[in-house]
Amino acid sequence: MQNFEVIKGKEENLLSLDEASKWATDYLGKPVFPSNISYLVQYAKVRKHYDQQKKVKIKKSELKKYYDNVIVKKEEYWKKKLGSDLNWALSFDNYREKETTKHVHRLHPYKGKFIPQLVEYFLDGHIDNFKKEVFFKSGDIILDPFMGSGTTLVQASELGMHSIGIDVSEFNCLISEVKSKNYDINELNNKLKETLSKTIQFSNEAFDDSHNNELKEKLSEFNKKYFPNPDFKYWARSKKIDEKKYSREKLKLFLEENKKFFIENGIRDKSKLFDEKDINSFLSKWFSRRIKQELSYYHSLINKISDENIKNIMKIVLSRTARSCRATTHSDLATLREPQIGPYYCKKHGKICTPIYNILKHLRINTYDTLERLKKYSELKKNVNSLVIHGDSREVDILKEAEKKYKEFSNLLKNKKIDGVFTSPPYVGQIDYHEQHAYAYELFNIKRKDEMEIGPLFKGQGKEAKESYVEGISKVLKNISKYVKDNGDFFIVANDKYTLYPKIAEKSGLKIVEKFKRPVLNRTEKDRQPYAEIIFHMKKDKG
Repeated sequence: MQNFEVIKGKEENLLSLDEASKWATDYLGKPVFPSNISYLVQYAKVRKHYDQQKKVKIKKSELKKYYDNVIVKKEEYWKKKLGSDLNWALSFDNYREKETTKHVHRLHPYKGKFIPQLVEYFLDGHIDNFKKEVFFKSGDIILDPFMGSGTTLVQASELGMHSIGIDVSEFNCLISEVKSKNYDINELNNKLKETLSKTIQFSNEAFDDSHNNELKEKLSEFNKKYFPNPDFKYWARSKKIDEKKYSREKLKLFLEENKKFFIENGIRDKSKLFDEKDINSFLSKWFSRRIKQELSYYHSLINKISDENIKNIMKIVLSRTARSCRATTHSDLATLREPQIGPYYCKKHGKICTPIYNILKHLRINTYDTLERLKKYSELKKNVNSLVIHGDSREVDILKEAEKKYKEFSNLLKNKKIDGVFTSPPYVGQIDYHEQHAYAYELFNIKRKDEMEIGPLFKGQGKEAKESYVEGISKVLKNISKYVKDNGDFFIVANDKYTLYPKIAEKSGLKIVEKFKRPVLNRTEKDRQPYAEIIFHMKKDKG
């Protein structure tokens, strides 16, 4: 057994978390918070030490070595690789995650969205060395024809601007609608907590947790012995132990030691409320029977709610919970490879883990988190109009949709054209936007329109896919231009590695007047390789 003993450092070499954050802030020239240092310790990027009073400390030399090797060298490398014309301020890498996912921006996971600070940079009233003029003001109307999860709409409302979002995905529209509505927070609070309470009661009466509780205790003792945190992570990261071989051996040992326990025990299910035949293919594959039952029960409570707005919020809470409770490893939520039904070595946490066996913890967290986020945003958003349109931006009639859905906004649009566009179209062959929320489409019986996506992953990145992409994006921009004023500003965020956007602009009747190039450093996916992104500033080509 490897020795994982925590090392004591020399007193003069040690820094507290606060001292380490102050030192790192000065050294890197950007804010580093105690929580950032704590993260480095938790994930064994630097070692945990103790002073004579047994308080947790960081060794300055180890922290410096980490930043030199991981941060400074990497930034120099990527500056060289991505080019000298980058606006590094637009990387927003000095922002903490809680700032880039503020209030409703983290109401539901969404792969491929841009951070709110990028939208705010171009919509607000500041100027700097790169942005040399103000493009929009309070009271303007902003359009996003590839709305996604509604980031542009949310930021526009926060800045006092009216907004319109269009998306071909009905679930994307649901997310955006929930973010943009006004609510009676007290009524919402009562309804969500009541539904949570009923679901907890249902689960406690229907299922026996004794097996899972005993399994957790066995795992806890085993992990303390063989995977002490954060020391095991440190030894694995520094290659002082063969992580793959060691973890495989210990998982085998755990399963052998508890073989009789797994044979004799199982989930004792007294619930006969829902027929498995009624549950669709994705749900059947990626959710345990108990979780399917709990999700179905909560969904049955949603159907009893008369207020459509509250109903939609509850769908978002349930969908977010379902995503977290799929039968997969903790590091595989974004990709889904194979269902995980038993204990496994978790590379993310550096120990033996099990798939989530009920929804209650996540449902409770998501209920309270949703209430808090909606409350915070309600205090920030201005009294402006936000219109969500479920449709195809290549052909949608914005005025007709506004007339059907939002009379007050429709009257405004008849007298005032849209002032500009801020959007990020899908990238060629990168994401299937319907598939990332497959569980929600099945859970709520929403019709999918995968075939209408522009540039989806399933079409690849070949010549035909690129030509189809150019045609699709061009049709969108050409259609929406009819509703934008003649001198309106179009901002298109794109990773244009195939240099398609000059052709798209030409086919759309637009001209590129400026390009802002930014590095994308803060990635949440497993592939965290930074890349350069261009914000194309376009206007109508009158020549």
